[in-house]
Amino acid sequence: MTPFGTKVRELRAARKLSLKKMAEDLGVTSAYFSALEHGHRGRPGSGLIQQISAYFDLGWDETEELKRLAELSHPRVTVDTAGLSATATELANLLAENIHDMDEDTIEWILHEIRGRLGAKAKGGPAY
Repeated sequence: MTPFGTKVRELRAARKLSLKKMAEDLGVTSAYFSALEHGHRGRPGSGLIQQISAYFDLGWDETEELKRLAELSHPRVTVDTAGLSATATELANLLAENIHDMDEDTIEWILHEIRGRLGAKAKGGPAY
């Protein structure tokens, strides 16, 4: 499942819509939509995101959040560490090699740490 897929599934569940019905209403196959939700297809295009936003009558903020989640939902990520430190390359490789063995608590902890440090840095504070 992708962050985008999770959000769309929540929207569908809140309105008691099946994946098949929504896909039909949007003019895509249910197989495509299922693959999109589960990360077996690349991230959705901006046109489909707009269609989904209109379909659920989402406001500006909700639409922007859906776009942000779509950007975070590409199932096959490439991390280019060229020109970065050896430590950055080690981190990228360590994550790539071990993510399949991590439990959700560990993944959530890593995300929390990264987001926290990026947030502190953006506010002018220390990034450690």
